[in-house]
Amino acid sequence: MPLYEYKCQSCDQLFEELVGVNQAFAPKCPECGSDRCERVLSPVSAGVSTTSGGLNPASAAAGCGGSGAFS
Repeated sequence: MPLYEYKCQSCDQLFEELVGVNQAFAPKCPECGSDRCERVLSPVSAGVSTTSGGLNPASAAAGCGGSGAFS
């Protein structure tokens, strides 16, 4: 199950929740119990920064001890 970040519209509490792929509703706020919670886009789920201009294929292959050269 994916972990999503939510923000309560009633009390502004930020919280994370494991949500099943078939779950169509937002979880209740653990702080105030409100069901007015919206999923927020966290930096991790936003992906690669556009300021870097994207990934260079050679540098992408260099991760995890790779040399950057394609085999």
